[in-house]
Amino acid sequence: MYSSLISKIEKAKRYAEEPERISFRSFEVAFRGENGTHAVSLKGDDWNCECEHFHTTGLCAHVMTLQRVFASHLTDNARFTQEHVPAEASRTTEYAGFQRSRCDSGRVAPP
Repeated sequence: MYSSLISKIEKAKRYAEEPERISFRSFEVAFRGENGTHAVSLKGDDWNCECEHFHTTGLCAHVMTLQRVFASHLTDNARFTQEHVPAEASRTTEYAGFQRSRCDSGRVAPP
């Protein structure tokens, strides 16, 4: 009777040592940011966050954090997300020492 449970525990230990076996298909979390708590979700390869920046650009610090934390459990498409840049914004913007034109589809290049 207990031998079945023991074998399941041993199997679980082996699986835990092989995290590449796990990939997320969907999840939702409450992310406590500096300006409040936001619901962040992943469905397939599509991220969603209820913060204002995500709704403007399609990317935010909350999503990028989860991409880093769970990188080994995400598909390549879910791990790497491009920012959506409005067409009317054509000025050059700097982000953390990088400069890019707002017309270049969200790619960031060194100055």
